[in-house]
Parts: sequence; structure tokens; C-alpha cells
Amino acid sequence: MLAIYKKEFRQFFSSITGYVAILLFLLANTLFLFVFPSTSLLDAGYANLDPLFELAPNIFLLLIPAITMRSFSDEFKSGTMELLSTKPLGWWQIVWGKFLASATIVLISLIPTIVYYIAVNQLSAIHNNLDNGGILGAYIGLLLLGCTFTAIGVWSSSLTSNAVVAFLVAVAVCFVFYNGFDALSKVPAFVGKGDYYLQMAGIKFHYASISRGVIDSRDIVYFASVIWLMLYLTKTSLQRKIWQG
Repeated sequence: MLAIYKKEFRQFFSSITGYVAILLFLLANTLFLFVFPSTSLLDAGYANLDPLFELAPNIFLLLIPAITMRSFSDEFKSGTMELLSTKPLGWWQIVWGKFLASATIVLISLIPTIVYYIAVNQLSAIHNNLDNGGILGAYIGLLLLGCTFTAIGVWSSSLTSNAVVAFLVAVAVCFVFYNGFDALSKVPAFVGKGDYYLQMAGIKFHYASISRGVIDSRDIVYFASVIWLMLYLTKTSLQRKIWQG
């Protein structure tokens, strides 16, 4: 698994594409948080990082599928997937190696956003007046969200040899998991008739819960379950493609 992890990690940063993807994520956050008047923290009147944690999931909808879209699609396209399957590696080792490498890249993209915390803290009228507990919880929630999107992206990449198709499938599935259930719960037919359970089925409900600074075991179990399910589907998809030749 470690060999797969190292290969995938090096491959992402072997071209300028990897660096551009992370830079675009940071640039988009910076523009929305400090430049555009409608979302600028400088015009908010109070010190907090809520706009970052509201904005980042929407940027993740595009960033993470871009990171994961070549995970398996390039292996199928180049014909190396069959060779990889003959190595002394289990299917879970291959899947987890790819997943952990992509999740590490997501983590790397989040680390520079700590600069936003430092900047807001320095610009606030009262230093160290930020809700550190809430911010830590929001970062944990954002990392779990990123890992969940990563698992979905890796699964999407296992479905096709076309990286663009894998990207589009990942964006669509991530969007449905994040916004779809919440939007469906607001349909009049479901209001008061299971709307709460529909919200619980979506990622946004659990992400918002953790972002309040309260680490609930139910939210952790939810994210872990979705990640495991998507990785299991990835393994099943790979096995089926190899068996079918």
C-alpha cells in the first residue's frame, strides 16, 4: 500500500497541474474572503472564519474531483491496471493507497488556510477573541468532508478510463450528497414527513453539526460509513473490470 501511496503522491506533483489545482483553491478562497465585497471578512464587522467554512465545501466540489479523476482512469487508459492487479497487493491495499494519497493532497491544500486564521486574529480589535473551539471543529469537519469527497472521486475514477467523465461523475455525486438531500427535505411533500431524516442522509447536515465545534460520534460514524461504502464500491468496480478483461 505504501508503494501505491508514494507513486500516486509523486505523480500528482510531477507536473504543474497539481500545483495549479492547490493554488486555484487558495486563490479562490482569498478572493472571496478578502477581496469581493459581498463576502469579504474585512467588511463583516466582526472577527470569524465562518465564510471560509461556508465557501470551502463548494470549492471542494470542483477541486477534489480534479485531484482524483486520474486515480484509476489513467491506469485503465494506459493499460497498467492489469499489471497492477498482478502485483503482490490486495485490492484493499490498492484502493487505500490511492485514497490516502489523494486525501493527503487535500490536507496539504488546507494547511495554508491557517494564514487566514492568523490574519483575522491580527486584524480583530481584540486579539485571541476568535472561537478557537468552533474553528477547530470546523476544520475537522472540513477534513472529513474532503475525505468523503475524495472517496467519491476515487470511486468515480474506477468506473471509466476517461478522466473527464470521472471528473463530471464525481462532481455530480458530490453535489447530490452535499446539497441534494438538504434540498429534497425542503420539498413541501416531505416537510414534516421525514424531512429531518432526509437532511441526516446528506453530508451538509453532519458537516454543519461538526462546524459548530461539537464533535458528535454520530457525525464521525456517518462520514466513516460513507467513506467505507465508496471505497468498497471502488474495490468491487475494479474487480469487475479485471474479471471482464
